[in-house]
Amino acid sequence: MALWAISDLHLAINSDKPMDIFGDKWSNHHVKIKKNWINKISPEDTVLIAGDISWSMHMSEGMDDLDWIHKLPGRKILIKGNHDYWWSGITKLNALYEDMNFIQNNFFNYNDVAICGTRGWNCPGSTKFSIHDEKIYNRELIRLRISLDAAVKSGYKKFIVMLHYPPTTDKFEETELISIVKEYNVSKVIYGHLHGPSLNRLYEGNIEGVDYIVTSCDYLNFDPLKILE
Repeated sequence: MALWAISDLHLAINSDKPMDIFGDKWSNHHVKIKKNWINKISPEDTVLIAGDISWSMHMSEGMDDLDWIHKLPGRKILIKGNHDYWWSGITKLNALYEDMNFIQNNFFNYNDVAICGTRGWNCPGSTKFSIHDEKIYNRELIRLRISLDAAVKSGYKKFIVMLHYPPTTDKFEETELISIVKEYNVSKVIYGHLHGPSLNRLYEGNIEGVDYIVTSCDYLNFDPLKILE
């Protein structure tokens, strides 16, 4: 049994949204993900998927991509990314599959560790941060606290946080997201969202006792990363 992570699958199994417009590396990327996944992940394992799951705009279209993930080995825990427009009510999502859990104002566990999270957003102090961003960012802070508080009330003392967006600014400044992570003694934060040139400069590694792990699938060469035994 092990815990793995990957994000930004950007699936479009039965739609015309080729990812190789972002470079040859993305050509047939879902084939690479499937091959690597099957080679290393067992039915007893759990995989964290940190957003940007499907390009679909509506749930009816997104079901093909969710079914594709469902057929892969292991349990999956997912959060929403900025491109997941198909994402519908959380109760409806969590009723779809026995092996797929969706986080929004809730949490799930891996053994004695609570898996908490929220999408996140552009952080205050980032180059393109706007008044519009501030409202969304503050809502995401609330959602993260709700997720963590639910785990605390259920007796959990170990926490991993899933985000889609980076928890810091493009200048690597301290943010309220990072303050919340410290407040709850979170051990690991996984996030994605970043691609291309932005992957050359990342907020990752052990920083003040917290492991920050980048899981964008192109950064991982489309190969899920083990984060816990």
